[in-house]
Amino acid sequence: MFASLDPARVARLKTSYSVRNLDRDKPLALVHHSDHQPNHGDLVLAEVTKMGYHQVLELTDGRKARLYVGDEILVAYGARYAPDHFEAELPDDLGACDLVAAGGVLGKVRSRNAAVSAPTKVRPLGLVGDGSGRVLNVSDLALGAPLHALRKPPTFIVVGTSMNSGKTTTVASLVHGLSRAGMRVGAAKVTGTAAGGDPWLFRDAGAVAALDFTDAGMATTFRIPMDRLVAGAQLLHGHLMARGVDAIVLEIADGLLQPETAQLLDRAEMRRITNGVLFAAADSSGALYGVQRLRSACHPVLAVSGLLTVSPLAVREAQAGLDVPVYGSEDLQSPALAGELLRRASTDALVEHGVGEVMA
Repeated sequence: MFASLDPARVARLKTSYSVRNLDRDKPLALVHHSDHQPNHGDLVLAEVTKMGYHQVLELTDGRKARLYVGDEILVAYGARYAPDHFEAELPDDLGACDLVAAGGVLGKVRSRNAAVSAPTKVRPLGLVGDGSGRVLNVSDLALGAPLHALRKPPTFIVVGTSMNSGKTTTVASLVHGLSRAGMRVGAAKVTGTAAGGDPWLFRDAGAVAALDFTDAGMATTFRIPMDRLVAGAQLLHGHLMARGVDAIVLEIADGLLQPETAQLLDRAEMRRITNGVLFAAADSSGALYGVQRLRSACHPVLAVSGLLTVSPLAVREAQAGLDVPVYGSEDLQSPALAGELLRRASTDALVEHGVGEVMA
């Protein structure tokens, strides 16, 4: 059973970042399936019933909208893996559940960090469908197949020890350094939980194109089948290549012990698109473990960066046990150093495509 959604009601909704690619000018419907079990990425209209940890919702344009009890929000179902916040699973039914991410993800909280309060509670009002009543999913909003690229630019992957280990800062710093060196840089976050801050930061750093996994049709990548994650990473990489960029920087979220991250790094498809890896570590022991783990998966580790670099002592600890350099964010923003990393990552590609002349 479904009923058309009044365009005026749609316009009043607080529509989240996770579903930003939805064309809200097209007819939409509110779908009621009492026996429906939510799928990852299903679009849902929900009412805020009790305020908790998330006091704001990130809208499609990135604005953080204050939430109030009674607000109607347009979000997506999903799971979340965030040791600093919530561990959440996909709900079993369309009953009351939790807002588990400010970017607009509904789930059932299984555990939470002691430093955060209980989640904001919501009541789903129905699934969101197209004009014919077919339930819409974030996968319906994904980019299409990219145009064929004439060349594969050198590609860096940034991965880290954990959430908040400095991965995004490392990506943005490297993007900025390469951009200052005259490169056209593309960047993407290939796993994580829907949030606009990272891709917008990449643009601020100088990326001519910045994407994330929502552009590949996923509101969150926790509990998503590995083949789909690989296909999503390849899709994002393909779209950046089609833009004719000189270099690509990809971020893999969370840490090496997160299930999807670990499995993704072990896939041959990811090794084939990678020319070099930067590892972001929160501390020196994590740096040593990370480099060893990446090399065991046959990834070429170029350098270590991340949160540990705010401490000179931690840098010395790490450097004593590493045979790769440790760079802070200011180091990576240097066009000379960024260019050197690019040369180390793929000297053959630089010579073949003439990029080395720009760096000279």
